[in-house]
Amino acid sequence: MFIDSHCHLDFPEFQTRLPEVLANMAASKVSHALCVSVDLPDFPKVRQLAMDHPHLYASVGVHPDYENTPEPSVEFLVEQSKHPKIIAIGETGLDYYRMGDRSYESMEWQRERFRVHIRAAIAAKKPLIIHTRSSSEDTLRILKEEGADRIGGVMHCFTETSDVAKAAMEMGFYISFSGIVTFKSAKDLQETCKYVPLDRLLIETDSPYLAPIPYRGKVNEPAWVSKVGEFVAELKGVSIEQLAEHTSSNFFKCFQIDRVFL
Repeated sequence: MFIDSHCHLDFPEFQTRLPEVLANMAASKVSHALCVSVDLPDFPKVRQLAMDHPHLYASVGVHPDYENTPEPSVEFLVEQSKHPKIIAIGETGLDYYRMGDRSYESMEWQRERFRVHIRAAIAAKKPLIIHTRSSSEDTLRILKEEGADRIGGVMHCFTETSDVAKAAMEMGFYISFSGIVTFKSAKDLQETCKYVPLDRLLIETDSPYLAPIPYRGKVNEPAWVSKVGEFVAELKGVSIEQLAEHTSSNFFKCFQIDRVFL
């Protein structure tokens, strides 16, 4: 059984298809999925999905790329994380990809939001879900400065180097690979995936985005995390069963929840 460690089932792409999407998960032997929060206005929908379905979990947080949205406080994040189906803080982190001609100083709001999430995670004793894009140096620096090694979490949709993976793992983070790793153009990322040991590895879809081969270009869904798993198993020279066992076990360890298959 596979687990999708990061998806967005509250997004519009799934509003009329949710029963079908959940049935597809079961048919593809995907036992659980983590529905990840990206802003506060939509957080209640994310939480409700987890409440309505025993095999779904949720996080609470505000994505670093959402600029014009209410800012979370440490107190709010900690309070919301007390719900038993809220198993992580995030997604959070830094994203300088769309910075354009804006100055480095103008992105301080992202860095401060990131610090708020880390402080909340430490206070709540819940792991972090980290998004980093064109910002790995600052991401690692802030994680270290805020003592994120005390709580750990996951570097989601990882596209960085082995050196970044090593630094994150040294702080207690798992490394999660999405459908990007299956792309023919992702040779460097595939080498990084080979480097990450099985006991620090997670897989995800980030659906509705980043559908893996052979579905690239289509609306992604949690069922297709099985294709990520199959590709990674072949890449690392292990059986699909071994890959599924390790990534499922890692999921429950990372998010500090009891291992239950329904």
